[in-house]
Amino acid sequence: MNENPSTTVESSDGKYAQLIKARLHEWVAGEPTEVGGVDNGPTPYELLLSALGACTSITLEMYAARKEWPLEKVYVTLEHSKEDRVGENDGKPVDMIDRIVRLDGPLDESQRAKLIEIAEKCPVHRTLTNQITINTLLG
Repeated sequence: MNENPSTTVESSDGKYAQLIKARLHEWVAGEPTEVGGVDNGPTPYELLLSALGACTSITLEMYAARKEWPLEKVYVTLEHSKEDRVGENDGKPVDMIDRIVRLDGPLDESQRAKLIEIAEKCPVHRTLTNQITINTLLG
């Protein structure tokens, strides 16, 4: 895995449309029409959820392969919401992510339990649950 991944994002054609580039790959993001966008791709929150879901699935596939467990397929469904919690987070809503993991294959219950434990250790999960510092610089 690249230790220092770099991604660029630039305004694209259409209101709130964005072109994203990473290594040799390009894709788009934007906002849906109901908020004034052109709905040209996933929203930023959908991209965030997809990063967590992809990392979770890859991590579980790698772990099961190392253990030679019969994992056939991983499905990860994610939902983001904001929850008001009185007396917490300085009165600001708390971001919540629900992650539902489905594991296909003839795994026993202890293997399934271990894979759910491993899901908590995927690198993107660790980043999102760690303290993050974002430095914004003018280029």
